Amino acid sequence: MVVNRSLIRLVPAAVLVLLAGSAVLPARAAEPPRPEVAEKPIVQQAAWTPPLSTRGRYIVDADGNRFKLKSGNWHGASGTWTGSGSPDNAADNHAGEKSDRMPLGLDRASLAEIVAGFRELGLNSVRLPFSNEMLRDTRPVADASVAANPSLRGRTPLQVYDAAVEALTGAGLAVVLNNHTNTTRWCCGVDGNERWNASQSDATWENDWLFMARRYRTNPRVVGADLYNEVRRSVWDDPNWGLGDRHDWFAATQRLGDRILQEANPDLLIVVEGINWTGIPVDGLPHERPTLEPVQRLSHTLVRSGKLVYSAHFYDYTGPRHSGATGTGETSDNRYRDFTRAELHDVLRRQAFYVSGEGDRHFTAPVWISEFGVGGRDEHGEKQRAWFENFVDFLVLTDADFAYWPLVGWHENRKGNGWALLHWDAAGGRIGVFDGDDWRAGAWSRLIAADGRSGPVAPVDHWSMLSPDHGDFVQSLRMRALPDWDSGARKAVCPDGQRLAGLGHTGNRGLCTDAGARDPWAPGAGHEVVRDERYVGTGDWAFGYTKLECPPRHLLIGYSVRGAAVSAVLCASSDAAPGGNGRTVWFDRGDNRPEAAKGGDFAQGRHKGQCADDEYAAGVAYTGRVGSSRTPDALLCRTLR
Repeated sequence: MVVNRSLIRLVPAAVLVLLAGSAVLPARAAEPPRPEVAEKPIVQQAAWTPPLSTRGRYIVDADGNRFKLKSGNWHGASGTWTGSGSPDNAADNHAGEKSDRMPLGLDRASLAEIVAGFRELGLNSVRLPFSNEMLRDTRPVADASVAANPSLRGRTPLQVYDAAVEALTGAGLAVVLNNHTNTTRWCCGVDGNERWNASQSDATWENDWLFMARRYRTNPRVVGADLYNEVRRSVWDDPNWGLGDRHDWFAATQRLGDRILQEANPDLLIVVEGINWTGIPVDGLPHERPTLEPVQRLSHTLVRSGKLVYSAHFYDYTGPRHSGATGTGETSDNRYRDFTRAELHDVLRRQAFYVSGEGDRHFTAPVWISEFGVGGRDEHGEKQRAWFENFVDFLVLTDADFAYWPLVGWHENRKGNGWALLHWDAAGGRIGVFDGDDWRAGAWSRLIAADGRSGPVAPVDHWSMLSPDHGDFVQSLRMRALPDWDSGARKAVCPDGQRLAGLGHTGNRGLCTDAGARDPWAPGAGHEVVRDERYVGTGDWAFGYTKLECPPRHLLIGYSVRGAAVSAVLCASSDAAPGGNGRTVWFDRGDNRPEAAKGGDFAQGRHKGQCADDEYAAGVAYTGRVGSSRTPDALLCRTLR
C-alpha cells in the first residue's frame, strides 16, 4: 500500500529495520506543462458468471471465459490511524484521511455514487481490505463518518463493510476480500502487522478467515480471499518460504488456503502474495524484497486445483533490494524508478511475472498485481512519472491482472492525497483522474482499454508439486476423509483428478499431473497401500532393489516417507492403467526426465525421475544396502490407456 512516509526508528537502535513504505517524496520540482486531457476509455464490461477459477495463467468464470481482474483498492476498513496521537483526530490518520474503520469516503459520498465512480474508471472488481481487529469491533461508527449514508448510522464497522460488499456486488463488481492488517492501523513498517501472526495467534487468523469466507458464501460475486498483505520482517525475525517454523509464510498460506476451500467456501480464489521484505536494510548486510521468486522452488498445491492466484506489489520508491526508506534504513540499492525501461521489465519478469509467463510448470498461475500506484496532480518527479508509464506498459504487454492503490481519497481545492483516482471534498464535490489536470489519465486509459485475451480459455493440464518437507501433504480430499493410511510417516498425495508423475531422489518432493488422463481415480474406485513386493510381476524392473509396485490396473497417487526413506506407496484403481511391463526410469545418479519435460524443476538441487506425459507411475524402487538411506531410486512407468 501507499504508506506513511515518516521514518520509523526501532529499538534497539542498532537494528535498522525499515520496511516497505517509509520513503519520503523528493522536493517538488517546477511544474511541467499540463498534458492534454485524456478521454475516458470506452469499456464495455462483459457479463460474467461466478464462481471464478483458473486455467493456467488465466482467471476464468464459470463458463470458461477469461475474467481479467481490472481492480482497485478501496481502503479504510483496515485502518488509517498512524499509530500515534488519537485515532479520532484526522491529523493522526494517514494523509489526514480518517476512515473510522470503514471503507473511506462514506462521510462525503453515498455508496451508490462511490461504486458508480468505480464503474466509470472501467473496473470490474475491487480489493476490499479489512483488519482482524475490525471484525470484533462492536462500537457503532460515528454519525459524522457516514454523513452521506444515513442508513449506516448505528452500525458496527463490520456491518458497514457488509454494506460495501453488497453495494459493490449489486453493481456487478467482483470483490476480493483482503486481510490487510492484524490491528486497525495504517500499514506498514514495524507496526505489529508485519506478519499474519505478529499481533495474534495463527488460530485467530485462520478462524477469522473461515468466518469471513462463510459470511459471504451466499454472495457469488465475492470471488477471492487475499490472505495477508505485505508480509515482512519484524524487529527480530524474517518471514520465510518453506522452513516449517511459525514464520513460514508458505506453510501458513498452504494450510489456510486448504482450510478455506475444504471447510468454508470451495468457490473462492485463494490469493497468496509473495514476501515483501527480509533482512536489515543496511549496506553490507543481507536484505531484499523476495516477492514471488521463491515460488520457482516451492509452489502451492491446493486441495482444489484451479483456485490459486499469486500476487505482488510494486511502487516506484521501493526496489528489489530497497526498502523504500529515505534517511535511516536507506541503502545504495536501486529503486524501481532508477531502472531503465528494459531493466525494469527484466526485473519484473524475474521477481513475479515468470509465474504467469511460463506455462506447464508446477508454479504456473495467474499473477495479480494487487497494489501499484503513484502520485497524481502534485507528482512532478520525472523518474516517478517515467516509472508509472513504463510499469503500465508492462502490464499491457503481459496482459496482467491488476489492482490500483488507492481508489478513494480526500481533497480540498484539488489538493490532498493525490495517489487516489477519485477524490471527494468535505462538501461532496468529486474530482477524478479524467478531470483534465491529472497526468495519469492517459496511462490509465491505455491500461483499462488495452487489448488482451478474452473469451473462452481451453482447459489446461495441471502440474502440481508435492512437498511433505515438514509434515503430511495430503492434497486429495478423498484421502483426507479416510483414516490415516501410514501412521507416523509423512504422507504426500496428489489432488483428486491427478496422478504421480515424478519423484525426487532425496528431499521427498513429488510431481503430479492430469496430462493425458483427467480423472484417473474414478469416483467409487478403490485404493491400496503397498508396503512390500507382493504385487511385483514376473519382470524384475529394478534387479536387486526393493520394489513397491501397484496392483494391476492401479496407478500411483501418493507416497509416504520416514525421514528420507520410502515407507509406502498409495495406489488408486483406474481404467487408465492397463498394465504391461513398462520401463524403468533410474534417477539415483542424475536427472532422468523426458526431453522437454513439463512440470518444471519440482525438486531443485536434487536428482529427479519423471514419467512421460502419456505414462503413469506404477511403482517405486529403493535399496537398503549399506550407505543408502532407502530414498527413491527408480520409477516404473507404463503407458496410459
